[in-house]
Amino acid sequence: MAAKLSVDRVVLDIPSFVHRHDTSHGWLRTLISAAKSPPRREYRRILDGISFDLEEGDRLALLGRNGAGKTTLLRVMSGAYQPTSGAVTVQGSKQVLLNLGLGFVNDATVRENIFLRSLTMGRPLAAVSETVSPILQFAGLEHRAGDRLGTLSSGQRMRLGFSISTAIQHDIMLLDEWFGAGDAEFILKAKARMAERANASKIVVLASHNFGMLRKVCTRGLVVEQGKVAFDGSVEDAIAAYKRIYQAEADYKAERVLAT
Repeated sequence: MAAKLSVDRVVLDIPSFVHRHDTSHGWLRTLISAAKSPPRREYRRILDGISFDLEEGDRLALLGRNGAGKTTLLRVMSGAYQPTSGAVTVQGSKQVLLNLGLGFVNDATVRENIFLRSLTMGRPLAAVSETVSPILQFAGLEHRAGDRLGTLSSGQRMRLGFSISTAIQHDIMLLDEWFGAGDAEFILKAKARMAERANASKIVVLASHNFGMLRKVCTRGLVVEQGKVAFDGSVEDAIAAYKRIYQAEADYKAERVLAT
């Protein structure tokens, strides 16, 4: 079955709760007012009508400033967030590397966490059993299999999360900015595995500010700005479009500083 990923007019609004802030009558009255007045719920639009289609062979570079909506869009594509309107259609299995520590249970053992995390990712029990030993070996945690997860260092937890997430090859890979996954030796292993998984995936979406990596891996670029698609085209043109947006923002901030 051919792999496909379609994002159709996706909108995402998230609620936030704010208090009325009024210091015109002094701080004491403001504090009393805040204690008596319930917070008001407001909605912020994070993604605004985003659409694109990916088919087998596509390698999409996802570009945008911090806060532009890149990671949120990846979370919507992964199924972690449900869009307010619009739809995401996925055909094929997904491999998502966004938050490597998500879903861990501190009081469970390392081995138990492999089962728990893998099952929540939709892997069948029989397949999980076959991957436990390779996961422990890749993470360098064979000797810690029976220890509680809470006794591991942050680096060891990161290594475990990466090893679980990349244990099986999938059709579609969704990847956020590259991360430090432990010591230098493990980072080399992790990079080699990521290259292997990306090459074998039918569709890849990579969000990063590493232009060299994007040029090497991707065949198409999409720039997100304020939750909207600002550019969709070749990787080189997408990088140029992102730089123009970034430079315009830098120039604006410099003008504000000079004006004060």
